[in-house]
Amino acid sequence: MRAPGFWSGGSGGIAPLLLSPIAAIYAAATARRVARTGWQAPVPVICCGNATAGGAGKTTVALDLGQRLANRGVGSVFLTRGYGGRVKGPLMVDPALHDSQAVGDEALLLAATRPTWVAANREAGGRAAVAAGAQAIIMDDGLQNPGLEKDLSLLVIDGNYGFGNGRIIPAGPLREPVRAAAARCRAAVLIGEDETEALAQLPPEMTVLRARLVPGPEAELLTGQPVFAFCGIANPRKFFATLQEAGAVLAGRVSYADHYPFDAGDLRELLEQAEALRAIPVTTRKDYVRIPPAFRSRVTVLTVKLEWEDPVALETLLEPLAQRVPVPA
Repeated sequence: MRAPGFWSGGSGGIAPLLLSPIAAIYAAATARRVARTGWQAPVPVICCGNATAGGAGKTTVALDLGQRLANRGVGSVFLTRGYGGRVKGPLMVDPALHDSQAVGDEALLLAATRPTWVAANREAGGRAAVAAGAQAIIMDDGLQNPGLEKDLSLLVIDGNYGFGNGRIIPAGPLREPVRAAAARCRAAVLIGEDETEALAQLPPEMTVLRARLVPGPEAELLTGQPVFAFCGIANPRKFFATLQEAGAVLAGRVSYADHYPFDAGDLRELLEQAEALRAIPVTTRKDYVRIPPAFRSRVTVLTVKLEWEDPVALETLLEPLAQRVPVPA
């Protein structure tokens, strides 16, 4: 879905006020849910979550953590709801068999690097992953899901979007009050500059890890080239800005709702627009897995990764968890 415009910031006029009674009910239901006790897995559980609906960079953070644990010799797995997919799970994703309609786009991105489980029921997913030999579980989202007890939760914040208008769904993008989400997290991860003063809403004693998105090696091929950018992600402006920072010339841009299911008609139209502009069609890695396979060879993907301001601080958070990883019998 595409988020309402009044979610992005400011008072938003009368709509948030009219929706505030429903928002209060939503907030109360979330508070009751997160107060439940979940299953304590015998392996460390790390949650990359956020306080808002929509993308904040959780999958990118999860991928980074998976690599860091791998560097320590820890066989971690990813656990995700599989948003946008029809499979409820628990199911271990096989990129050769499953597409985004089955397991969701984020699950496919994760499964390209490490074993990934899709499960609407996080406890069932965690139990299945442990039974299959997981030494650690990294949750992509799930901060408001009580199915698994978390050993380390990170509150991921998109510096460009922050917490939107600061109101609870449906009056705003918040799944719960910011302070409530922060209270269950060891640290916040701010991606990009704090353009909306989101950090001022966090407890002053909370640890903040800062990072920025940097484009992958393919960006060098786009420097100085006209590109036609299209995407269906929560914050398309971030993608367009990354392209411009990489030196690409934005000849055209099109954005769709987050997790938009591209079909052949969409791609034919997009490629025609790119050809008319004599521009290279470019999209995100997340969008790429939702493109019909027949069109993928004609689209360039811009990948991104995180560059941490203080990677040692992040490693310090991971160290005690890595030491708790069970030794295989």
